[in-house]
Amino acid sequence: MTGQRADGPRLLVIMGSGETSPTMVTTHRRLIERLGPPPVPAVLLDTPFGFQSNADVLARRAVDYFRESVGLDIEVATWRSAAASTLASERSLARLRAARYVFAGPGSPSYALRQWAGSPVPELLAAKLETGGCVTFASAAALTLGAATVPVYEIYKVGEDPRWLPGLDLLSAAGLPGAAVIPHYDNAEGGNHDTRFCYLGEPRLAALEQQLDPEAFVLGVDEHTGVIFDLEGERATVVGKGSLTVRKQGHSVELPAGTTVTIAEVRAAGQVGATTRRQAGGGGDHAPSTSSTPPEDRQEASSSLAEAVGFLEARFDAAVAEGDVDAAVACVLDLDTAIVAWSRDSLQSDQADIARAALRRMIVRLGELASAGAPDPRAAMGPLVEALVDARTTARLSGDWATADAVRNQLLRAGVEVNDTPEGTRWRLLS
Repeated sequence: MTGQRADGPRLLVIMGSGETSPTMVTTHRRLIERLGPPPVPAVLLDTPFGFQSNADVLARRAVDYFRESVGLDIEVATWRSAAASTLASERSLARLRAARYVFAGPGSPSYALRQWAGSPVPELLAAKLETGGCVTFASAAALTLGAATVPVYEIYKVGEDPRWLPGLDLLSAAGLPGAAVIPHYDNAEGGNHDTRFCYLGEPRLAALEQQLDPEAFVLGVDEHTGVIFDLEGERATVVGKGSLTVRKQGHSVELPAGTTVTIAEVRAAGQVGATTRRQAGGGGDHAPSTSSTPPEDRQEASSSLAEAVGFLEARFDAAVAEGDVDAAVACVLDLDTAIVAWSRDSLQSDQADIARAALRRMIVRLGELASAGAPDPRAAMGPLVEALVDARTTARLSGDWATADAVRNQLLRAGVEVNDTPEGTRWRLLS
C-alpha cells in the first residue's frame, strides 16, 4: 500500500449478477456521481472473459451499456492474457492507473486469477481502494475479491472436487479479512436440482466451508443485488433485489436490500458460528443494527427479461379486452424497449427469443384489432346514457330541476358531458 491520502470516496462494490442489466443502472449511476463531476475516467477490465471467442462482443456490449444506459464513457483495459505484448499491457495498465471507476464482470474467476498472477493488476486495484476510486466486481470477477476463490467452472462443469484457490483478498482493505465471496447466491436455474450458491448447491458449499480457515466466512450476494462497501464511512449498503448473506459453517445472517450496517457489524456476523438463521435486526446479541435506505434506492426494474415479458403480456391482453388501443400500443413499445435494454446483459439465454415471440404476437393481435375495429365505447355505453338522458328530460319537463341536475352531475362524474341545444339534448364522452 502507498499510504497516500485518499482522493475522494473509496468504494468496493460487489454485484451478484445483473451488472449490465436494467436492474443495476441506478446503482452504477449513483456510484459514478459519488466519484465527482464528469467526466469520470472509467475502465472495463476484460480479463475474466478474455478466453472466450466472443470476448470482443462482450466488451462492446458492456461499453454500449455504460454509454447508453448509465451515461458513462468507459474504456476497455484489455488484459485478456498474461502473454500479451509489452506495449498492449502498458497501455492497459496506464488506463487502469488513471481510472476512477474499475468494472469487471462475467467469465471465469480461475482464468482471471491466472492472468493477473505476477502482474501489477492486483496491486493497482488495491491502490485504488486506498487512494480513492471505485472497484465494482460482479459475477465471476466478484469471486476473486476474497481471500479464497471458488473455481466454479472446474467444480460445476468439469466435476472436480470442491476446493478453493487463493483470491485477491481485496476485502481485507474493506476490513473483512478472510471473507470469501459467493455471487449468484440465490440462483434457481437448476429447477429440479440445487444451483444456489453460484451453482454449487448446499452439499458442495458445506464441504468448502470445512476447508476454510477458522476465522473465515462467506459473503453471499444474491442475483440482481449489490453491496456497496464505503471504506471511508466504514459502512455497507445492500441495494437491488435480494440480500447479502453472511454465512459461517452453515449458519447465516441475511441483510436485505435497503439495509445499511457498519462494516464492523458485517465482520461480527461472520464470526458468529453458533447463530441460527435470521434476518438482520431480528434480535439477539449479534444481530446487526440496520438503517433503511431511502425507498428510491431500491431497484424497481424487472429482475429478468422474462419477468418483464410476463408483466407486459398480461397488461397487453387486458388492454385489448377493454378495447384500449393506446394502452395496447404502449405495451408493444415498452416490450421493444425492454428487449433493447436487456440485450446488453452479460448472461445469455433464450429469454430474448421468447420476448421477440411475444412482441410478434402483440403486433399480430394489433393488426387483427385494426382489421376488425376496436369496440366503440360510445356504442357500448349508449343505451345506458340515453336512458339517463331521457330520465333527465322527463324530470325537466315536469319541473323537477333537482332530479335533472342530479342526473347531469352523475353523468359528468362518469365522464359523460350533457349539453342542451335548440335541436335537443346531446352528450359526448370526455375521454
